[in-house]
Amino acid sequence: MAMRDRMTPHLPVVLVLAGHDSTGGAGLIADAEAIAACGGWALTIPTAMTVQNCRDVQAVMPCDPHTMRAMAAALGEFEIAAIKVGLVADLATLDAVTDIVRGLPGVPLVVDPVLRAGGGQELSTAELVDAFRERLLPLVDILTPNRDELARLSVQLGGDTGRVVELMTLGCQAVLVTGTDAPAAGIPSDRVAHTLHTPDQCRQWSWPRLPGRYHGSGCTLASALAARLAAGESLVTACEQAQAFTWNALAHAWQPGVDQALPRRLWRLPVTPEKGVDEAAAPG
Repeated sequence: MAMRDRMTPHLPVVLVLAGHDSTGGAGLIADAEAIAACGGWALTIPTAMTVQNCRDVQAVMPCDPHTMRAMAAALGEFEIAAIKVGLVADLATLDAVTDIVRGLPGVPLVVDPVLRAGGGQELSTAELVDAFRERLLPLVDILTPNRDELARLSVQLGGDTGRVVELMTLGCQAVLVTGTDAPAAGIPSDRVAHTLHTPDQCRQWSWPRLPGRYHGSGCTLASALAARLAAGESLVTACEQAQAFTWNALAHAWQPGVDQALPRRLWRLPVTPEKGVDEAAAPG
């Protein structure tokens, strides 16, 4: 019997354009793991190579935009159901990303605006942020910034809501503002609040704040969200499920040294007995 004649599960396909992080905490490895764990299949196109560890990013080398376009053009046999964009390192790769996205009209686009590494290294310039706002933002179905990234993408001096309205005025369809970097006013320090803004509603979720610092939480959330959208879930349900998945990945994180811990997106898989960890459940 031919392979394609066998009963096989449908795998929602997510096209990922992001940087490569050798630690696996963030970037393409993180994206592919999250998408696989959420039942999807990741197609990956690198936007940049990075030199980094669990402490910080040391160097970023943008990938060749012509190669990026060629890689995307070669994927015609796949039915792409969602797109996830992460690190965009320079104007040339931004143009390539925009071209690739425009070549897939109607496919939901999730963008995690990676502007600064968790260790503090800047990954963008004012010129690149301006171009991002002008060229890519109008194509975005849902943006997933933390509060610092939201402030940097906006020219508003007001609070989060005013900044979100500004970005949506530029064409972004929805914004999920994450509160892992710093709690908003009125949020207890032991909680993390994520707020979804759409033209029709504003919805907030609250999760226990986990101790420690994590490398790749934003990648995990955005990729899980893209996988859920690719599977056909509504935006609100996809946001909720992606948050639960990310919380568990952080709760089961692995800290190889003394710096940031790495989310374990495949934490349900067996571990070696001598390295076993207790399984934590997501909060009710």
